[in-house]
Amino acid sequence: MDRLGRCWTMFTSLFKGRRRVRTVGYSAMSVALVAAVAGCGTGGASGSNTIVVGGKNFTEQLIMANVLKLLIQHDDPKLHVVMKDNLDTNVLWNAMKNGDVDTYVEYTGTGLVNILHDQVTENPNKAYDEVKQQFEQKYHVTWLKPIGFNDTYAMVMRASEAKRLGISTLSGLAAQSPSLTLGTEQNFVSRDDGLPGLEKVYGAHFKAVKTMEVGLKYEALIDKKVDVVDGFSTDPEIPEYHLTVLKDNQNFFPPYYAVPIIRDSTLQAHPELRGILNKLSGTLDDSQMQRLNAQVDIDKKSPSEVAKEWLTQKGLI
Repeated sequence: MDRLGRCWTMFTSLFKGRRRVRTVGYSAMSVALVAAVAGCGTGGASGSNTIVVGGKNFTEQLIMANVLKLLIQHDDPKLHVVMKDNLDTNVLWNAMKNGDVDTYVEYTGTGLVNILHDQVTENPNKAYDEVKQQFEQKYHVTWLKPIGFNDTYAMVMRASEAKRLGISTLSGLAAQSPSLTLGTEQNFVSRDDGLPGLEKVYGAHFKAVKTMEVGLKYEALIDKKVDVVDGFSTDPEIPEYHLTVLKDNQNFFPPYYAVPIIRDSTLQAHPELRGILNKLSGTLDDSQMQRLNAQVDIDKKSPSEVAKEWLTQKGLI
């Protein structure tokens, strides 16, 4: 095993979580790993035939990192593709800025709010145009074409209960919120694009709010300990347990469309990568991503297996 492999085995063992958190600041571990990742750099963006694909530390990102790797390897066999996955958002972005990662799948909302520190916008086209322009100007990073799915916040209910109460939208949820219990992670309670925003925009005021660990929310919902939970629109539990995502009819939650991003220097050295990665444009919607996530989290397939099967079904490899 080479130096990169030894380093990466050590660091990825620290990141095996599968649940998503919208990160805002740095932790001490994040700062340490930024330096560690830089120390294991391969120089992929400098013009060599090594392409480093990055990924964050949750299921969807592990799948998409494998999708990028397999697609590049299939379409351009002369390239050697290395993966650096299971990374915190801040660590991954800094690895890209430092030239230690060439490409990965980022989200428009994360780029806009967490990286650029700009105001939230509910318009998905505006969010994409803003990150595309500013990342090019500030960081010499190109946003390619959106893959299709929008991994944004979602309010989720049991389908049978939503139907019984006649709730299909967040406005409908707000109207009946005084009789409902919300199950949520602590992070959602304090974010402007979380519960405070729901209260301000929709006028939601729940009978009770129960904070809990991220992994326990859906269990509490299924066991009828809470009536509604905050989740993400591509969560695998949604199709698995016949849950309903309520329509955000006032477009409150910011768009988090998934898009491959790549360093300009990498594109200059390997211009064919633009066409290769843009083959993913429009290939996955929210429900399809839910099912792919479920294959890993619930069916216990490996992310690489799921990625390969999906690419094959799509005729991309």
